[in-house]
Amino acid sequence: METQTVSAVSGEGRIDLIVNAAGRLFLAPGAGRVSMDDLAHELGMSKKTIYRHFPDKHSLLTAVLDRQFGAVERALLAAAAESEGQPFGDQVRQFLMAAGGELERIGAAQLATGRGDAALRRHVEQRIDAVVYQRLDDLFQAGHRRGLLSARPELLGEIIRGAVERLLNSQLPRELDCTAADLLRATVDTVLYGAIRSGADEKSGT
Repeated sequence: METQTVSAVSGEGRIDLIVNAAGRLFLAPGAGRVSMDDLAHELGMSKKTIYRHFPDKHSLLTAVLDRQFGAVERALLAAAAESEGQPFGDQVRQFLMAAGGELERIGAAQLATGRGDAALRRHVEQRIDAVVYQRLDDLFQAGHRRGLLSARPELLGEIIRGAVERLLNSQLPRELDCTAADLLRATVDTVLYGAIRSGADEKSGT
């Protein structure tokens, strides 16, 4: 039997309740396997009502992920708008800081495992590619057309993709007591400007 609070909500409002609760339960860090029974109990709602809106668990998880990546996309658009007119390096840095922070926030590294669901894993990979990496590729291509890059944009894109995925899965942020986004910024600075400071002299060691 549904609780009175849930019964009073219908249509889009009920869908929001279901998706929000599913996100809290299914995507919680360290969460074990969560069933639709667990979700129904959390909501005070019958499984029949949930299935009326989402025919299966996979369709519900897809809705949860689409909402998560919608928030990521809005954050990246805001970062791009904020950095418009700034030097190219600053635009890249702000974009990647926003991307790294948002992917870390939603636990993208854990999501990318698919929680044992191959179809879910593919969906996450497709969303990360469309929301983050395609925009990054477009940004590097724009810099290349303006003559601002000394390396091929395709190479830079691959380097940054590898750095993002590695840092989100790495223990290094915890060991260094910083966020993956902070380390990503250092990585971007190294890639864009080089690891050796301009004018630095090697010591002879004598």
